[in-house]
Amino acid sequence: MKPRLFEKYQKEVVPQMQQKFGIKNIYAVPRLEKIVVNMGVGEAINDHKIIDKAAEDLATITGQKPMIRKATKAISNFKLRLGIPIGCKVTLRRTKMYEFLDKLLNVTLPRIRDFNGVSRRSFDREGNYTLGLKEQAVFPEIEAGRIQHTQGMDITFVFNKSSKEETFELLRLLGMPFAPH
Repeated sequence: MKPRLFEKYQKEVVPQMQQKFGIKNIYAVPRLEKIVVNMGVGEAINDHKIIDKAAEDLATITGQKPMIRKATKAISNFKLRLGIPIGCKVTLRRTKMYEFLDKLLNVTLPRIRDFNGVSRRSFDREGNYTLGLKEQAVFPEIEAGRIQHTQGMDITFVFNKSSKEETFELLRLLGMPFAPH
């Protein structure tokens, strides 16, 4: 069974994008390639249990086992040694990607207190979009009472080659709640 958001993309978003941008070939319409969820865990330098807990939370949120990221440089001012685990990330594609996006848009973002929409300025040159969350407790899978360390995360939406305007419109049509100017 196809995810609900993927069906919406195929049936509603693609025709609207073709009409708005004058795209004749459906394969030329911008599409979401992957979603990368990244947690930088700086406190893990002193306590390795923190990185394990962050990875466990990330696995619970995304439904996929995260990859532990290790330091590539030694920086003495930060007490950082080469090879120490300092973060974790998950790359979601296909079905899991659309299910995660659906949950993010319809359950998680509305749970954020005083939420007025996400920034319109977080696009890079290639048209990819990055969204930052301050804590993992906004996800319904995480029990707020058992969190020892509040952990933020970056969620990056990676598109096939497209302009910022096209990827903005694609995210808007999928239901991304952008803040008013």
